Parts: sequence; C-alpha cells; structure tokens
Amino acid sequence: MSLDHSRFRPATKEDADLLAELVNYAGEGLPYYLWSRMAGPGETVWEIGAQRALREDGAFSYRNATLIEADGEAAGCLIGYVIADRPEAIDPDTPPIVMPLQELESLAPGTWYVNVLAVLPEYRDRGLGTALMELADEAGRRAGKKGMSVIVSDANAGARRLYERCGYKEAARRPMVKDDWDGAGTEWVLLTKQLK
Repeated sequence: MSLDHSRFRPATKEDADLLAELVNYAGEGLPYYLWSRMAGPGETVWEIGAQRALREDGAFSYRNATLIEADGEAAGCLIGYVIADRPEAIDPDTPPIVMPLQELESLAPGTWYVNVLAVLPEYRDRGLGTALMELADEAGRRAGKKGMSVIVSDANAGARRLYERCGYKEAARRPMVKDDWDGAGTEWVLLTKQLK
C-alpha cells in the first residue's frame, strides 16, 4: 500500500509548542525533566522545550521534524537522522542520565535513527504511528541506509508493539540512570531492523 504523503508536512516555527509536547511523549518524560533543570528564573519548562524546538540546527530542531495531520490538525511527529558508520566517541561530559541512550545509539552505526516518534493521545489507535514509521523507512531508503534503529523504554509496551509490528527486533539494552527523574521503566531498549 502506498503512503499518503498529503497527510504529512514539514514542521514550522509555529509548531514549537506542539513539538515540545510530542518530544516529551516520545522521551517518556525525560525531556521535561532535563528542561526543568535548564529553566532559569521566570522560565517555564515548556518555554525551554519550545526554545529548543526553535533552534535552527541540532537533532531536536523544527527543521528536522515532519508532522502528520488528522482531522485537519497536527497530530504527531517524526524526527530522525542518520547515525554515522563510525559514531564519534561519546563526550565524557555527557550527563549520566543520557549516557545509556548515547551508548545504545552508538551500537546502531550506519542506520537511520528514529529519534522521536509520537502521536498526541487523542489521535492514537488510528494508524498514525504506523504511517510515521513507514515515512521513516522511506527516509532511511532515501539516505541509502540498509537498516533502521529506535530506542524505547522497557515500560512502553504500546510503542514496543508498534515497532515490532513494523519489523524491529531487540538488539541491546542499557539500565536507565534515574537521578531524581521518576520515569517508568528500568531499561532503555535498542530495536533495529533491516530495510528491504
């Protein structure tokens, strides 16, 4: 079945607030926790998230996001990128809470990495996540990659089911580092698949 590209559009600066919300869903609440530590006097956590979405570069930039629409409204997003064939060494100053994610990402060299895939709760169970995963596969093929990768919390059974339905299989795990973040789960799980 052919993918209906009319449902997708590139994100714009006007989508920054929505992107912050979707990135937080995809990140199991870890983005909110990290942004709360960045917020200065008079700044809200969501303002920090939106500011990060407004950046012109970096993985979490509106420029890297594609939105899917339902009922004429933006309902979900995909952000991804290619992991280098030879990933750079992990910066020793990487915060410990993020280190397991960096380690897992480096175990999937040469793949197209699904960094963020999220659908707003009111639009779930309508096939939007599957459509976004198909779009990710297209992006991976366009980039000339032979494989795909994604990281999910071991507590996120719904996302894991979606990824497995789309052909992903578990490749590695790392224990979560919680600090005082109260996110669900105990491990981050790397899932990969080969592109046909």
